[in-house]
Amino acid sequence: MRADARKNRDHLLAVAGAVITEQGVDASLRDIARRADVGLATLLRHFPTREALLEALLHTSFDELTARAGELETSSSPEDALVSWLRGCVAWTTEYRGVTVLMAAAIEDTESALHASCVTLRAAGTRLLTRAQAAGAARTDIDGTDLFALIAALAWLGDQPSLEPRADHLFDVVTSAILTQRRSGEPQERSGSVR
Repeated sequence: MRADARKNRDHLLAVAGAVITEQGVDASLRDIARRADVGLATLLRHFPTREALLEALLHTSFDELTARAGELETSSSPEDALVSWLRGCVAWTTEYRGVTVLMAAAIEDTESALHASCVTLRAAGTRLLTRAQAAGAARTDIDGTDLFALIAALAWLGDQPSLEPRADHLFDVVTSAILTQRRSGEPQERSGSVR
């Protein structure tokens, strides 16, 4: 890619990130183009679909969350690794209102631009869950799909102004239900915050 094309693409991503943070993943592509001071055709030339734009925007975050799971596998107890990674995922998903709906759909849609990243992210969480289950630290009647659904549910709480103050408490309730040895209200590692 030419330097000027890369610069334009990076500018579009920066503007898209700001707009989507403000308005959610359903933000108008026209609004993104207008705020980037380009025509819609220019935006669509770089990102032909909303999902392509979101994949480009979110790719680094997906990679970071996946890498974080790998780090936690070797640096933390199975229980703490799972809770820390879950907290980080929930905190990240609340940055982009509505992203969990797209992620859940992308898991099932192999044609989605987000499919590969979402599958990889779910697999990273599944590995942490399986490790905690093997250590006897997590209940065995849930799987990676359930874990992914719980992330979406907890992220939804952070998107609700009336429930946002309860998000941390409810995160603790959910993790105490997943973990076999932790009770709700016990101090838990905080490596990111749930909004």
